[in-house]
Amino acid sequence: MTEQTTHWQAWGLAIRPRTLPAAAAGVLTGSALAWRDGFFQLDTALVCLLAALLLQIGSNLANDVFDYERGTDTPERLGPTRVTQAGLLSPMQVKIGMAIVFALSVFLGLYLAWLGGWVIVLIGIAGIVSAIAYTGGPFPLGYYGLGDVFVFLFFGLASVAGTYYVQAGSVSPAAWWMTIPPGLIVTAILVVNNLRDLENDRKAGKYTLAVIFGERFVKIEYLFCHLAAYSTLPILAWAGMIPWGSLLAWISIPIAFRTTRTVFTQKGRPLNAALAGTGQAAFAFSVLFWMGLILS
Repeated sequence: MTEQTTHWQAWGLAIRPRTLPAAAAGVLTGSALAWRDGFFQLDTALVCLLAALLLQIGSNLANDVFDYERGTDTPERLGPTRVTQAGLLSPMQVKIGMAIVFALSVFLGLYLAWLGGWVIVLIGIAGIVSAIAYTGGPFPLGYYGLGDVFVFLFFGLASVAGTYYVQAGSVSPAAWWMTIPPGLIVTAILVVNNLRDLENDRKAGKYTLAVIFGERFVKIEYLFCHLAAYSTLPILAWAGMIPWGSLLAWISIPIAFRTTRTVFTQKGRPLNAALAGTGQAAFAFSVLFWMGLILS
């Protein structure tokens, strides 16, 4: 294996590609609703998608280096390899990579701001600041039990409503309500992560909701995220906001059921499978939701 191959493999680990489908879920949901309402613009949707993926990658890099610098990532960590802690990349390399990724997201954000105005500017700034502040800065959100709120607001509210807004120029009631499912399912990914790292986070002084309220609480939180996400569809369909065909998204329930069973029966490294599966559920939900709208 060459040094160059090792270097690129390290960056592949750092960006955590398995997290990216979940980052796309909100954009797909917002675009699906824009398509149904006759506002869909392929170029704008693709820019939104790429910007969301870049923000997710930037957040992953920030978490990697800042958790290491705070002493949270240790050899005892049960999650996927963190490149800074493992010595595969230096803290400076990861920070430079993070800066490049966020700079690219700003470039895309300028185009979206040209379409959507100052609201998009605020969303973009908040997204970058929150991605860094999740584990970095003087008040890291993830260390004070605020990570779940941040994830829901960005991957639900900002992602779905923001994507719809830049294509339609406004946000429909259905788009506002449909921020709930992807926001909650992606939040469930963080819940699994915090459950798996509960003991390590407690030792490091990282006060996630799992550390504050305990294992039983976050397991119930995980179940609630899925139940509320999937229950939103029939409620909105009954209210006439979305067609009943959108319940095609329920085909992804078996994935959510499998991951929920893992969360309630397993501990430690086996929860990595639930983490990946929850990301798959979020992506499948959004794709099937769009297919349901098309078939309707």
